[in-house]
Amino acid sequence: MRYYPIYLDIRDKPCVVIGGGDVAERKVLSLLNAGAKVTVVSPEVTDILKGISRGGRIEIKERPYKEGDLKSAFMAYAATDNEDINYKISEEARKRGVLLNVADEPEMCDFIVPSVVERGLLSIAISTGGASPAFAKRLRLEMEEIYGEEYALFLETMAAIRRKLLTKEAESVKKRKIFNKLASSSIPEMIKAGRWKDVDRTIISLLGKDFSIASLGIKKD
Repeated sequence: MRYYPIYLDIRDKPCVVIGGGDVAERKVLSLLNAGAKVTVVSPEVTDILKGISRGGRIEIKERPYKEGDLKSAFMAYAATDNEDINYKISEEARKRGVLLNVADEPEMCDFIVPSVVERGLLSIAISTGGASPAFAKRLRLEMEEIYGEEYALFLETMAAIRRKLLTKEAESVKKRKIFNKLASSSIPEMIKAGRWKDVDRTIISLLGKDFSIASLGIKKD
């Protein structure tokens, strides 16, 4: 295994994207989705990035990259089509200890970005170690068929149960057994079929009436 799989918490962390094209735009959107504070450095940026900037969600420095742009950055993306600039960015990143991804240049990267399936709290990352992004995309499309939106509701329900159950006094072993039974249940399939009464019955049979769907505050739509 060449790459160490990990999920990073980048909420409120400063992240820099060098470049303003379509690739940079995708990087910015993914960073914002994870709660990062984003700065874009590029003489030109897409209309979408300009709109996001006007909304105050990102800062744009409309000029070419220069030494020092990665100062205080936690993570950065080099999304330019200029190899010399990308190399200079990678040099600064190494000097400052900034995690860097260079688009289409895995040898310059500290990390690569996996293909991701997202269903609410569920996040499935798929990587081929850079060998075949096309195959990673194929796997993502297959996983999207297997794991539908019902899994978002299932995990929302599980999170609500966990919050409520952990406030109650009970043996940790007993709690673990309940969580395992819920995880191996057919609740996702019930949700997909709209069988919320069966979901209710399943949860109540394990936890009691205090854990009904209504009491958990789960919105069925």
